[in-house]
Amino acid sequence: MDLESCDWLLSTTRAVRKRLDLSRPVPRAVIDECLELAVQAPTGSNSQNWRWVVVDDADKRQALAELYRRGGEAYLTGANTRAQSAGDAQQARVFSSALYLMEHLHEVPVHVIPCLAGRPRAEAGVTALGGYYASIYPAVWNFQLALRARGLGSCLTTLHLGFEREAAEILGIPEDVVQTALLPVAYTLGTDFKPASRPPVSEITHWNGWDGS
Repeated sequence: MDLESCDWLLSTTRAVRKRLDLSRPVPRAVIDECLELAVQAPTGSNSQNWRWVVVDDADKRQALAELYRRGGEAYLTGANTRAQSAGDAQQARVFSSALYLMEHLHEVPVHVIPCLAGRPRAEAGVTALGGYYASIYPAVWNFQLALRARGLGSCLTTLHLGFEREAAEILGIPEDVVQTALLPVAYTLGTDFKPASRPPVSEITHWNGWDGS
């Protein structure tokens, strides 16, 4: 295994919003390749209950984008204003990027909605829900890594989930299938992504207990 290439892939796979190429089509074969790698991820109890809804129809992308705006416009606009007022340049950049995606989501050539077959009980506790969602997010990350290796980008979003049933009606998703995110997928404008600034691991790691150094 080429450790250097592997580490570079892991450390430079970013949440891509403003650098999604809105004009370049994404072949279905590329999505299929990345999904083949996505489903190699482990699932809870080997349930293999992931399902994927891939949307490249322009009218359906428009409809999903409208739900996304309904779910996120007030929140993102307010958060961006607060970050700017507080002089928090980094957070202001993040929310500016999120607003850009919201405004252009319908133009992103492919929307991928990762789902789980089987809806958890309403009274499900932390253990059950932890295991439930642990069956999809490793697969989502595999998918995003596979995209990055092929010159594409994505961003895990959840703002449309407040209107999950409306999205299900648009896409014909059965009631017992749970949508867990929406990933806008496109080729990226350039591939020169870099590792992000993060706190030193020594400051956020606790050995053998919370009070461990």
